[in-house]
Amino acid sequence: MCDETTDRELDAYLKRKAMTRRGFAVGASATLAAGSFALSAFAMPQPEPGTITEADVRVPTPDGEVDALFIHPVEGAHAAVIMWPDIHGVRPAFFDMARSLAGAGYSVLAANPYYRTHTGRLFGDGETFRDEGGREKVGPHYQALSPATVKTDSAAIVAWLDEQDAVDSARSIGAIGFCMTGSWTLRAAAAVPSRVKAPASFHGGGLVTDAEDSPHRLAGDMQGGVLIAIAENDHERQPEAQGELVAAFEAAGVPAEIEVYADAMHGWVPTDSRAHNPEQSERAWGRMLALFERELGA
Repeated sequence: MCDETTDRELDAYLKRKAMTRRGFAVGASATLAAGSFALSAFAMPQPEPGTITEADVRVPTPDGEVDALFIHPVEGAHAAVIMWPDIHGVRPAFFDMARSLAGAGYSVLAANPYYRTHTGRLFGDGETFRDEGGREKVGPHYQALSPATVKTDSAAIVAWLDEQDAVDSARSIGAIGFCMTGSWTLRAAAAVPSRVKAPASFHGGGLVTDAEDSPHRLAGDMQGGVLIAIAENDHERQPEAQGELVAAFEAAGVPAEIEVYADAMHGWVPTDSRAHNPEQSERAWGRMLALFERELGA
């Protein structure tokens, strides 16, 4: 959930941290005042130079072309992973996460979710949707998206990936989403269940709603396994969601790891986020790699 309440919760959390970590009080207060992306204490491990390659690509869809960065090991064909960013869109930290995953042996498509209305980065360095005019900047692009567009985009991206030499189409595909795109991973798995079999949602919003097509109601359409990593404050705002997710996947017979990450606020995984929690981010990333090892193996 990305809204003004989330911002207030994060501000209060950081203030508490500043008060309890005496040695970092000044730095934490400066971060609060700046209201921008914070430097990370833990960065995703980057692959050795020369072991991966990347290229800017365009993926055709019924609504245009997705601009994306396709990153994969230099040699061989590998299981593919679709990676969507949070509400801020594509940016360097997001691409670094994709590179880290490619270094672990996957062919990763880091896709721009706003391609219908905007190409490339939406926010510059240090800018966020918290800034004055930030929400207005996101608005038109966000409003162009819907469950239907996620479904068509997922099918188009899967078709494109299966045509790439760097992708082993005999292996299943993973999907990663953050914040607004956390639910997209579940929708992708339901839209193309024969191919997308390892969705991973990090502090995803809108996973359980009253809508008939709420992501949790799609569990019966999915195959493989699922990882849903829930932020502590998201859980506090919607405590019933975890139980409903567990019940939905149990009823569908789909293995799902659904956990609330303690001391992890909404946005804790991306390394450039003010909410970034190094320890919990590393643990969540490890659980995702374990999911991929199980579901995307040869």
